[in-house]
Amino acid sequence: MANQKLGIKQPEPKTPTDLRKALKAAPLVEAVWKSLTPLARWDFIIWINQTKVPETRRHRIEVAISKLTAGKRRPCCFTIVPAALYKALETNSKAKAQWKGLGPVARRDFVTWIDSTTQTETTKLRAVKACVLLAAGKQRP
Repeated sequence: MANQKLGIKQPEPKTPTDLRKALKAAPLVEAVWKSLTPLARWDFIIWINQTKVPETRRHRIEVAISKLTAGKRRPCCFTIVPAALYKALETNSKAKAQWKGLGPVARRDFVTWIDSTTQTETTKLRAVKACVLLAAGKQRP
């Protein structure tokens, strides 16, 4: 919802074959999948693709199906974009334009960097620094 408020349109992710088969096997879950935002689908796909071990990948697909069945709209390990970043983007039009053009992995890198501190003040400073980097054309923190 917050991405819609900022006018950010996420590209549609390509669903991996093994995940697509699992979704087709459970039509109600497939309907939930289709109701997710592209960013939420990206989160599940990135989470599943992060593993190189086939057994772990199968397990993550099972967990994803279970979460979707339970009405969850995100995998466990992803967080929402911090409010400090949204506020900072609103004050920097160049950074906001660059943010709109970033792919989900680059966005996730910025969010992870901002969220990797427990200090509120550091979070705010990193959000501002992210805007400086974005305005300079950087795609990674």
